[in-house]
Amino acid sequence: MYQVVPNGKVALVTGANSGIGAATAQALALQGYRVFLACRSAERTRPVLESIAQASNGTAKAAYIPLDLADLDSVRRCAEAFLKLRLPLHLLVGNAGLAGQHGLTKSGFELTFGTCHVGHFLLVQLLLERLKESAPARIVMVSSKAHRHAHTIDMTTVRQPTGSRTGLQEYAVAKLANLLFTRELSKRLEGSGVTTYAVHPGVVATDVWRTLPAPLAWVIKWFMRSAKEGAATTLYCATNPTLATHSGQYYEDCAKTEPSPIALDVALAAKLWEVSEGWVSRD
Repeated sequence: MYQVVPNGKVALVTGANSGIGAATAQALALQGYRVFLACRSAERTRPVLESIAQASNGTAKAAYIPLDLADLDSVRRCAEAFLKLRLPLHLLVGNAGLAGQHGLTKSGFELTFGTCHVGHFLLVQLLLERLKESAPARIVMVSSKAHRHAHTIDMTTVRQPTGSRTGLQEYAVAKLANLLFTRELSKRLEGSGVTTYAVHPGVVATDVWRTLPAPLAWVIKWFMRSAKEGAATTLYCATNPTLATHSGQYYEDCAKTEPSPIALDVALAAKLWEVSEGWVSRD
């Protein structure tokens, strides 16, 4: 009979109702973390919570917390709900994402960019003091190898509806933003005890691809790995003790690797941070 031994640590995982996020949340819960699954739908998250309970014979601690990253008011409510629990926060995994969808978020950003970057940017800002208070703590952002297809970030275009037919160019820009954010955040957190990591999980068979044109999705699926395999690098960066003093790096297949040159652009990272602060400000 499997019994989870609590390790005293608290984690919050976005987009944990399916795919990599669900695999990440379950693995953390079985390792003894108290895990909050931050997702849009309670109904879709329930099977993951039931799976965690079943795998641990009811001894793992996992709970749902509402979060829609495309709605900045929802992000604020999520952070407020967590902070009201007066718990520490040792790990924040920015996993939620989408690809191939078109439109604008409720808060007025290109749908993929607004969900993958802007929503996560605000969530981190709102929980940052709690992470610092809980140090040592880690922030893991799920980026993608697709960032290599983006050559810059047009701060005007990301406030417009999706322009490309497949939405994959917008996905590349959003994942570049994840990487730039991770690196700039690392600089700003130096000496705080909070470290940051960006990961490429591999091309994984998850709901992120659900709206791609059928022929393209069929081709991509030939190269996909399982959600459990996709979660491996996230978990490596989240829990491996040898990375405790590393920060701001990019990982693929559980090893540090070099991102694209534009992802190392210090000026672009600083500009993205500054503009993002303006975007999420209520003033």
